[in-house]
Amino acid sequence: MKPVLTAAQSAALDDAATESIQVLMERAGLGVALAAVDMGIGYGSEVVVLAGPGNNGGDGYVAARYLRERGAAVRVLSLAEPRSKGAKWAADLARSAGVPILPWEAEPVPVDLVVDALFGAGFRGNLPDSSIPWAKFSGRVLSVDVPSGLNATDGSSAGSCFRAERTVTFQTKKVGHFVGLGPDICGVVEVVAIGLPPGDSEFFECERSDAPLPERGRTAHKWSTGSVAVVGGAPGMTGAALLAAWSALAAGAGSASIICRAETQGIYASSAPGVLTHAFGKGGVPATEDAIEVLDHAARFDVLVVGPGLGPGVEGFVRLLLERWTGPLLLDADGINTLSEVDLLATRRAPTIITPHAGEFRRLTGHEADYSEATSLARETGATVVLKGNPTFVAGEDLWVVDSGGPELATIGTGDVLTGMTAAFVASGIPHETAARSAAYWHGIAGATLAKRENVTAMSLVQEVGRVVR
Repeated sequence: MKPVLTAAQSAALDDAATESIQVLMERAGLGVALAAVDMGIGYGSEVVVLAGPGNNGGDGYVAARYLRERGAAVRVLSLAEPRSKGAKWAADLARSAGVPILPWEAEPVPVDLVVDALFGAGFRGNLPDSSIPWAKFSGRVLSVDVPSGLNATDGSSAGSCFRAERTVTFQTKKVGHFVGLGPDICGVVEVVAIGLPPGDSEFFECERSDAPLPERGRTAHKWSTGSVAVVGGAPGMTGAALLAAWSALAAGAGSASIICRAETQGIYASSAPGVLTHAFGKGGVPATEDAIEVLDHAARFDVLVVGPGLGPGVEGFVRLLLERWTGPLLLDADGINTLSEVDLLATRRAPTIITPHAGEFRRLTGHEADYSEATSLARETGATVVLKGNPTFVAGEDLWVVDSGGPELATIGTGDVLTGMTAAFVASGIPHETAARSAAYWHGIAGATLAKRENVTAMSLVQEVGRVVR
């Protein structure tokens, strides 16, 4: 559980520090220097450190001193005279160690590495005009805290921004590393602990230790390891429900069933022998009374999934399912699209998970899809909200960011795979909020792992899910 901070929360952490600014800056600058060494910088490497007037620049002066001790040909270009106590101390120490500190040069020169130590998490507004040519530098860049020009709170930029191959930040990552432009311009983000105390956070970053997997005991059987019923599969959209059911099995469920319209049951029965099927109604768009039949059949299952390929015009059908199903429920795709308001979700007493992408979220709430709005929806309804995207946010009692996947998951059907995984994890007994973030994490891992070998499709992703969960 690693906290992620806004710029204001980061500043409060700095203010609460019990150690001197010199000690903290020394640790930070050493971390930057070590990152440069890890990038291949060593004896004889040419390095330019761009130093701003504040503490970010101070970190750069410290890094320059350490790199010079290692034999790098390093020089500092000072944008302005150091203003903070720490930056003045660091600049004096670097000068005493023989680091050349030169007046600002607006035109970049070819070097092995540029260390961007101009502005940190507290920066707002536009970069100075004289720094913009450096922001466009096409060589290797190591940024300190955040790439200069990036808003650390929302990932926005008022103008030009540095683009880093690597970013070294301190104690915790910042929100801007995950949202907006951040993921595109921060490169690999490395966190260096410098001894700051804990404090408030905006959300938590999900890592492997935060994403438990289902476990099976020696005497497990197909109905004890978790069972999932998927309601969906309208004509022309049968793949969605099938992917969800297959994914549930790949993720550890002992049994999965597709509850579908009469006219599509034959498709599933002939193409998916490992999946149970049940037809409801007499064909056509599901009516409200069909929901009673669905509920009767689903009673033996641990989790009900409503929505994959369900089709339009099913508002009354879905409403009755939500009102009368007393177990854990996952609402996805057309299940979400049938809701005209969120009040119905708030009436449920059993665990509820909804998995909207940005478009579905806007249609449901009337608000832009971002993590703060997802948090508001979770608080208003009591549901766990999995706001799918890159990154994905999981909002419940806590807010988590999951960035284990990437653009390889922008493929039709991969959301249905996540739905099945989430349902399987809940059915296994993992608490539903934990199951939601864990499924999102391993879904991303499966996609990233598969993408190293081949293009990702939903079918191949299901198989990869089985591998990573195992």
